[in-house]
Amino acid sequence: MLENEHILLRAVEPEDLDKLYAWENNALLWDVGNTRNPYSRFVLKQYIVDSAKDIYENKQLRLMIESRTSGETVGTVDLFDFDIHNSRIALGLFVDSAFQGKGFAKASLHLIEEYVFNYLKINQLYCHIAESNTASRRMFEQEEYETNGVLKNWIKTIDGYENIIVFQLFRDTFLNRQKQK
Repeated sequence: MLENEHILLRAVEPEDLDKLYAWENNALLWDVGNTRNPYSRFVLKQYIVDSAKDIYENKQLRLMIESRTSGETVGTVDLFDFDIHNSRIALGLFVDSAFQGKGFAKASLHLIEEYVFNYLKINQLYCHIAESNTASRRMFEQEEYETNGVLKNWIKTIDGYENIIVFQLFRDTFLNRQKQK
């Protein structure tokens, strides 16, 4: 369920510490990830230990994106703000700049959709995309996510404030898309 011929979505391992440390402490990515300060190796080690807990307990899940051809870890998929009562979960998707434009994001999106809708049986998957992130916006639009709002001046950037676009995919839409394939 969490792999195809191109990628594997796998649990975070202790060996991922250096990658996570580099990604989480890259200040250029902080606006996208809603981070305001660097993370210590100690904090990230604890995060890795805690990530072994069930998604129902943590209300979140981080998976590493691994290339099947090279074996390299190229990014992460985050499920967070898991709201069981309202049957929805938020999505965060990150692909390292060295691996962007190679289909890893779209392949990861397809696998995580299958997991969310077919395994967890959740009603909706949603994400917030910065208005300036045209590549991500284009991908979610191509994948039939509904654009359901703009959060004005939502994130503070070096240049001021930026709008966020809310994208949603509902289980019925996903299942209908699966039938048409």
